[in-house]
Amino acid sequence: MSARVIPLHDTRPVRAAPPSATAPPALPLADALGRPLHDLRISVTDRCNFRCSYCMPKQVFDKHHEFLPHADLLSFEEITRLARTFVGLGVEKLRVTGGEPLLRRHLETLIEMLAALRTPDGRELDLTLTTNGSLLTKKAAALKAAGLKRLTVSLDGLDDAVFQRMNDVGFPVADVLDGIRAAQAVGLGPIKVNMVVQRGVNDDQILPMARHFRGTGIVLRFIEYMDVGATNGWRMDQVLPSAEVQRRIAAEFAITALSHSAPGETAERWAYADGAGEIGFISSVTQAFCGDCNRARLSTEGRLYTCLFATRGHDLRGLLRGVEPVDDGQLAIAIAGVWSGRTDRYSQLRGSGQATPADERRVEMHYIGG
Repeated sequence: MSARVIPLHDTRPVRAAPPSATAPPALPLADALGRPLHDLRISVTDRCNFRCSYCMPKQVFDKHHEFLPHADLLSFEEITRLARTFVGLGVEKLRVTGGEPLLRRHLETLIEMLAALRTPDGRELDLTLTTNGSLLTKKAAALKAAGLKRLTVSLDGLDDAVFQRMNDVGFPVADVLDGIRAAQAVGLGPIKVNMVVQRGVNDDQILPMARHFRGTGIVLRFIEYMDVGATNGWRMDQVLPSAEVQRRIAAEFAITALSHSAPGETAERWAYADGAGEIGFISSVTQAFCGDCNRARLSTEGRLYTCLFATRGHDLRGLLRGVEPVDDGQLAIAIAGVWSGRTDRYSQLRGSGQATPADERRVEMHYIGG
């Protein structure tokens, strides 16, 4: 029986502020490199119904794999309490992820709870979700009614044989496209579609994807194949640099560069010169964007990660469920302490060979979301 794959040394607790420490953290909150806290990505399940090789390869995540028991998952109330605390510290964007988040039962209830949160000055949050699209046809209307603003769908090709080979469970591409149409029909948007590009695997799908989504109002983004976790067999020779993807598209369609729409945005934005829409390139391998990364990640069981490529998480669930009560002020001080000490810049250090200690394993993508 295969063991549950989690990062090594993933038990570091967060120190709760003593009851006497009542002073709120100084805002705006910044980490050790001056980067603000702006985005929180919330993983609601470590389960997925796909077995994409770059995320949950079937040979590791087989029928014997032990996923987290339900009691270990944060409840919707715990997630909402933590999200409210993060919002008080400067977070303005919440992204619900997984695994596949739509596998979490009654997810629309959580969406409704998160949609009710407001920034300290009363503004609505940017609430979004990332999904593989397999359940969108059934779930889109309920998600919209619950208050979801927009979503991102992962789709790695239009050719059904390529797509089924990549998801490795025989799921047809037509069903994902139906889910995207269902999301558009209920008014979720703007919708983004993320394509992870692997050289020799699905790079022949770049132009078909671009042609398909041009003029639809959907923003297609091409993502370099990343070395997340320790189970996907990542090799640099399978990375197709974004510059090459851009060159292929520009050979068929004139495109022009756009400015970033928000600080810390990961995608380099381009527009079709004829007004047929926008595309993006996420290049964390060849063009690291650690310098303005403003994202925190909350795992399914309540661990705080400050980098997608982290090896260690900070136990927030222990503060919520501990024997001694922890109030919201203490919780905020504890989270602020983690963020203020953050020095992560994995992608910038990757080339030096010093990005990850030899005795530690990076957290898996399905555990904290992309």
